[in-house]
Amino acid sequence: MNAINLIILNFEEVRRRSIKVWKAIPPQKLEWKPDENALSCAEMIRHVLESEYIYHQILIAGGSTSLTNLSNPFDTKEFTTVEEDLEFAQPYREEFLHYIKSNSASDLENIKIDRSDVGYVRTLGDMLLRIAYHESIHTGQLLDYMRTMGIDRPLIWD
Repeated sequence: MNAINLIILNFEEVRRRSIKVWKAIPPQKLEWKPDENALSCAEMIRHVLESEYIYHQILIAGGSTSLTNLSNPFDTKEFTTVEEDLEFAQPYREEFLHYIKSNSASDLENIKIDRSDVGYVRTLGDMLLRIAYHESIHTGQLLDYMRTMGIDRPLIWD
């Protein structure tokens, strides 16, 4: 298996596990948050889906310093249900995965993504791993939310 295929597999596995967690949150608990400064469950799910879109735009632009006037389709879509948000995000997810597949193994090392506005410049490969890690962190947060709420947590370590 080549590096691109491994990265795709990682994104698919992270999302599969995220979806298991997201769908296990009872609809009446989606607005729950541990304190007034935290994201609610619904806000965190939306944040993950929207962030993937924004990260994709950053990658296309070669960095966040080159990104201007971003049109964000998530700005006009209110969260309703997990299923509806996933359906809304699916075309953007497919475009993102297609973008990853369109790169070569050498691109992973040679393309630089300039995020000096937030303190770093990284290779494309590094950025892709960071994007998947971002989602996995939030999945872990939601598992903690579920523990705090006293609701059953799905087994994601299958």
